[in-house]
This record gives sequence, C-alpha cells and structure tokens, in this order.
Amino acid sequence: MTPLNEWFSPSAPCIFIAEIGVNHNGNLDTAKRLIDAAVDAGADAVKFQTFIAEKLATRHATKAAYQEKNDAAVETQATMLKRLEFSEEKLLACRDHARNAGIGFLSTPFDKHAADLLEKIGVEAFKISSGDLTELPLLRHIASKATPMIISTGMANLSEVEEAVTAIAEAGDPPLAILHCVSDYPAAPHEANLRAMDTLAAAFGKPVGWSDHTLGDEVAIAAVARGARFIEKHYTLDRNMPGPDHKASLEPHELKDLIAKIRRVESALGDGIKRPQASELATAAVARKSIVLAHDVKVGERLDESMLACKRPGTGLAPRLLPLIIGRTATRDLAADELLHLEDIS
Repeated sequence: MTPLNEWFSPSAPCIFIAEIGVNHNGNLDTAKRLIDAAVDAGADAVKFQTFIAEKLATRHATKAAYQEKNDAAVETQATMLKRLEFSEEKLLACRDHARNAGIGFLSTPFDKHAADLLEKIGVEAFKISSGDLTELPLLRHIASKATPMIISTGMANLSEVEEAVTAIAEAGDPPLAILHCVSDYPAAPHEANLRAMDTLAAAFGKPVGWSDHTLGDEVAIAAVARGARFIEKHYTLDRNMPGPDHKASLEPHELKDLIAKIRRVESALGDGIKRPQASELATAAVARKSIVLAHDVKVGERLDESMLACKRPGTGLAPRLLPLIIGRTATRDLAADELLHLEDIS
C-alpha cells in the first residue's frame, strides 16, 4: 500500500481506491468486514460516503433508475439514504479499523456539514462525487481545508471540469487528482472513452484516473495500461445483498484478482527505454546469428562475399559487420562453419 505522501508523485504506482460507498447497508460490522476484504486484496484505500439524508435529497425525490432496478425496496430516495447513513461514531470506528489495518481512509462528503465532520474525523483525502463537481461553493469549502482532493468528472464536459479545478486552486490549491468517469450503473464499456483521460491530463497537468462503473475488470485494466494513476471501483461482500450498488460491484475474490492484474500490468509498462532485458541475453546467444565461414579458407586468402555466411549462434561477429569484413585477408587457416573473430583477419 502506497503512503499518502507519495500518491500524487509522478513515480507513484497506480493508487487503488476500494469503494465501499453504501455497500455496508448501514451496518458497522459489515463495514469492518469490507475494510478487511480491501486490505486482503491489496487496495491502497477504502472509501465511504458521508451524508445526512435530509440535506441530500428532498422527501419527494425518487430513486435513480439503476437504484430502482438494483434495489427492490419501494421507497423514496430520502428513505433509502436514511437507512444507509453512517453516524460520526460509526465513521470513527471505521477510520480506526482502517488505520489499524494499514489502509487509507477516504470518504465523499455530500455537503459542507459532512465535509466538516470528515475533517474532524481525519480523512487522508476528500473524494468528490461526479454529482457535486458543479457545486463550486462546496468544492471551495473543501479545498480550503488543505487536504488532498480526488474529483470524479462523470456527466461533465471539459469546461465544467475547468471551473471545478479553478475553484479548487483559488480556494486552497490542495494536491488534486482528476478521475474520468461515466455516471451510469453499470456503465457500458463502449461509453468509457478512456482517451478522455489523455485530454484531462493535457488540459490540467494533474494526475488522472478512472472511476470505474463497468462490470468486470477489463476496462479498469485498460485504463491502467493507458496511464491511469488512480482507479476507483465498487466492491461488496455479496452481490445478492439488498441495496442500490451491490449488483454493479465486485466481490472480494474479484477485487483481489483485479488488483493483482493491475500490478502485473504496471510492471509490464516499464520505463519506456528500448533495450534488451537481462532475460533475453541467453536467447540472443542462441537465436541471433554470427559471421561464419561458408567453406574452408587458407591463410592469406582475401575474403569475398562467397566465402562468408550468417548462421547461429550469435556469439561471434554480428552480421551488420559484413561490409567491413569483405576484402580482408585471413590471418590463419579457417574451417567451414567456424565463427569469425577480429583476430582472424588482417
């Protein structure tokens, strides 16, 4: 797990944020088990959502279509949110459990009161939801706390992202990462548009990443290969649990498998310098060719093209040296198929 002070460094590995969100279903024991699963999987941080139902939605607000589909409970959005709230006491317990386990503790505040509560509790970073990207007063309030921020940009165009980044910079300019996102649950891979990460990186010069709402792990892995410095992904103890987000979440064994794949992809990216790897040297000796004698040659004979050939192994003079060898004379008798060496020619 990468320490927080390295998260925003260009040399840092991809930071994996395991999104608990509200998949604890309001239960502290479930939340702790989710934290343990993230630790076992090798995530860098867990992330909760902090809100007060009455401040987040009106009592008449309906649930989103995906929430209706994924959660059979017939209720308003406010009623659903109320049973998924986490109190300060529960958040403190989760913070302590995460810190004791050595994993980062993040949460998304949905209003200023929630942000103040998280500041009091102590989070490693504030995660801003896509839905709040355009609430500039909230962004300024959070940015003034000088705590790192990670913002999702689902549903946004580039000018809206620019407004958010500018507001954050003017209000405190904390360390900032920008996550590309598609705010559908689950999101369709053909809408992922991972090249938008390139646009965000070029436009703002900040670390970029991918908040993944697609099913499976292919798109998240592709995002890392394309340069994502942060990956966020929902997970659950069991996709069959009741609640709005479980159906689009990974189960613990899938989370562990995804993080392992990401680490392998990272190791495969390398440093970009084109050079032979140490493991290739033995293969080069066998697979490459050297200049050899096409037939027996007597001492003093002048070498012409017909006397020379290129054959394996690759432990002698390289074939690219042929133009420099032709026209030289043999300094000793040479046998057919013998590797030619510099001391064999004048």
